[in-house]
Amino acid sequence: MVKKILLSVCLVTVAALTVMAQVRIATPNVEMVLKAAPGEELQIQYFGGGLSETDVAVLDVAGAPNHNAYPPYGLWCASEASLVVTHSDGNMSTVLKVEGVETVDEHTAKVTRIRLKDTVYPFFVTVCYRAYQDVDMIETWTEIENQEKRPVTLARFDSGYLPVRVGDVWVSHLYGTWANEGRLAQEPLERGMMVIKNKDGVRNSHTDHAEVMFSLDGKPAENEGRVIGAALCYSGNYELRIDTRDTDYHQFYAGINPDNSAYILAPKEVFKTPELALTYSDEGLSGASRNFHKWGRKYKLAHGDRLRKILLNSWEGVYFDINEPGMDQMMADIASMGGELFVMDDGWFGVKYPRLTDNCALGDWKVDRNKLPNGIGWLVEQADRHGIKFGIWIEPEMTNTTSELYEKHPDWVIKAPEREPVTGRGGTQLVLDLSNPEVQDFIFKVVDDLMTENPEIDYIKWDANMSVVSHGSQYLPKDRQSHLYIEYHRGFAAVCDRIRAKYPDVTIQACASGGGRANWGVMPWFDEFWVSDNTDALQRIYMQWGTSYFFPAIAMASHISATPNHTVFRTTSLKYRIDVAMSGRLGMEIQPKNMTDEEKDLCRKAISEYKEIRPVVQFGDLYRLVSPYDGHNMASLMYVSENKSEAVFYWWKTETFYDEHLPRVKMAGLDPERIYKVRELNRIDNEPLPYEGLSFTGEFLMENGLEIPLKHNVDYHKQDDWSSRVLYLVAE
Repeated sequence: MVKKILLSVCLVTVAALTVMAQVRIATPNVEMVLKAAPGEELQIQYFGGGLSETDVAVLDVAGAPNHNAYPPYGLWCASEASLVVTHSDGNMSTVLKVEGVETVDEHTAKVTRIRLKDTVYPFFVTVCYRAYQDVDMIETWTEIENQEKRPVTLARFDSGYLPVRVGDVWVSHLYGTWANEGRLAQEPLERGMMVIKNKDGVRNSHTDHAEVMFSLDGKPAENEGRVIGAALCYSGNYELRIDTRDTDYHQFYAGINPDNSAYILAPKEVFKTPELALTYSDEGLSGASRNFHKWGRKYKLAHGDRLRKILLNSWEGVYFDINEPGMDQMMADIASMGGELFVMDDGWFGVKYPRLTDNCALGDWKVDRNKLPNGIGWLVEQADRHGIKFGIWIEPEMTNTTSELYEKHPDWVIKAPEREPVTGRGGTQLVLDLSNPEVQDFIFKVVDDLMTENPEIDYIKWDANMSVVSHGSQYLPKDRQSHLYIEYHRGFAAVCDRIRAKYPDVTIQACASGGGRANWGVMPWFDEFWVSDNTDALQRIYMQWGTSYFFPAIAMASHISATPNHTVFRTTSLKYRIDVAMSGRLGMEIQPKNMTDEEKDLCRKAISEYKEIRPVVQFGDLYRLVSPYDGHNMASLMYVSENKSEAVFYWWKTETFYDEHLPRVKMAGLDPERIYKVRELNRIDNEPLPYEGLSFTGEFLMENGLEIPLKHNVDYHKQDDWSSRVLYLVAE
């Protein structure tokens, strides 16, 4: 297979097109081929690994699908469509033909824009592709333009479409709920329609994710086989459809969820859809994941090139019991263990209605002086005195009926006309209407005031604990109520743009009832997301495993918490909790004063060792080795530095039985010719592993692996049923 950069065809006028004109959209190892003949439908011929010029020239006779690359509704009504339009005269049919193609350079990408026009109406769709020249990702989106004299109505407006050849094709996708996000589902594609969607309105990754992978060679494998990956980069409601009918192709469509979101497109208005990111790998699911991770760190994730700090968050330690002595104690403790940041969570605000529980004060972002007499500034100073940074929790998109904000601005909340508000968390929570510019200004001011008064704040935890449960905007006109979901996220984007323009360096976490905002449409403004409110180490293995399909470790906040766990009440060993947390962005979610000196020492050692491996974990290439979903009673993965000089290997036992026999794990991603010295991290055993400090070739480690003891060699009174290992490999 040819693996070289294939530049897009540079065509700027219709005259430059031939009847069989082909447009090549290519990255170093991924290519899409389109047929863009003037006056004809735009057709997709190929998506996969890079092709030679010889192969591209004969795609037609080789069996290229030649499917409409952006199929509109109207003339082939029995088929699914990417675009559904009611024109200004009531006509529901649209026929789009190629009018022109242009390709321009955009820093490290080639952007190809193919302009389509309806054959009857002055109605245009520009299908856009961005092919990165240094990572293997192609983004596609559309720009829908109305040049008719009157408004048209968009009933569907997908970002992209892709045909996938029928065969033994499996789909991998993520599902879940609060405290159980990012769970992995894998199933063969059969006849019928598979729909993955979200209608939350605010958060879009609790119950399902807007990302999928297609394994083209049968049951998914982690490190072999052809895989297509797709991720819709949108912060709002979405819908992914896979239609398998009586043809040779699965039809994949992805875009904004059109349910209750008919969009009235005014004359001369352009509607831009979110990007659909597409990749391909012949190195299995992990190969596709590595493509997403590299692209995400470089182009989508805020500060994707900066190491993340090790923090202590106050939530599970004290919940709403915020006070100055307690915060100072927690800062001193995390500093003493080598941490770098303290984050004060919920409960610090409210004057008329002090925030003592979750049923009041959202929107009243003034310090509760009964809890914090000296204000936020004093806490920032104390953090500096301890040699760490300070962070703070906010939930700026929400309010409570019991709040000064709601008393002053009941017109700012989302609610159905003529009906009472439907409340959420605490029986009083409501969502502010971000379609309203005044609300956008208010939310920006929440952050701006905090940062202006306390410019040394280093980190903001941005939460969102409620969905849109009652459809209605008190700001939008009566004939634009169906725009609510879309305008909410336009407002959200506008606020985030303003915040990042003024405060480009502050670290911001996307927390939305846990993992409700793990989506590439959110991450350009956020540095990381909270994977789940469930910090149980065992369940986190499953959730973080699934989440890693599309998101890198640097974005996944993973914390050491107390036991029994506050969500599932499971008791796991501290060693196990540490080893799981160290596979993501390490943090702590615990009350240190309740820890023993021995436990603090173990955490101090872990933090020190995590600092050594942090560059490998946060910037390295991920290789998933044994899945917890495969029934082997264990899980294993590893990160390898780009130059293959270092690697970190993780091994967790997920169940314990007498007479158990677990598979030996073969490593991956190493340089077979190099020699690696092995060192165990977070060791609690009385004796080191037999290969501690010894060296092995990369070839041996990948062909044979190392035997992992099934339990720890510790004193009798310290034995339990949890076993895990972290090995650090350094090339000599």
